[in-house]
Amino acid sequence: MTRALPRAVAVAAFVAALAPAALAQRAVFVVRHAEKASNANEPGVPLSEAGRARAQRLAALLKDAGITAVYSTDYVRTRATAEPLAQALHEPLRIYSAKNAQGRPEATSLLETLRQSPQAVVLVVGHGDTVPELLSALGVSQKIVLGDQEYDNLFIVVPKPAGEPVFLRLRY
Repeated sequence: MTRALPRAVAVAAFVAALAPAALAQRAVFVVRHAEKASNANEPGVPLSEAGRARAQRLAALLKDAGITAVYSTDYVRTRATAEPLAQALHEPLRIYSAKNAQGRPEATSLLETLRQSPQAVVLVVGHGDTVPELLSALGVSQKIVLGDQEYDNLFIVVPKPAGEPVFLRLRY
């Protein structure tokens, strides 16, 4: 890990922690689940050893970022990515559905939930196909594509009262 990353995360966490107080808006940290134990996409696929280590790094990076809620889909690998941080913060893990009835990624119900807590700072753990959809729904205009083996992105979205949100893409 480079020295710039901890500084960048500290700056992003500072911005995220201040944004709700100053602008009455939330900050949203978004990650794809960590490395999985197999290439299968079934809900029961767990994290690999590297994935478990990444989940611990994520918790260490974000434990002081002012996060007030941790969201995960109901897959073993997403829950295992989110749980170390939720446990460190003594927060319950909140399960959300990232797909609609047709099985296509959609973020509408999660966004409605987030809007109910406008001053929250949250972590959302999703999947390679749902993370780009969520970022777009949060107002990020940049097209995000995640490769099949790309697990090291940490996205930070800080909404603004008008216009595009502040958007950071970091590697961890």
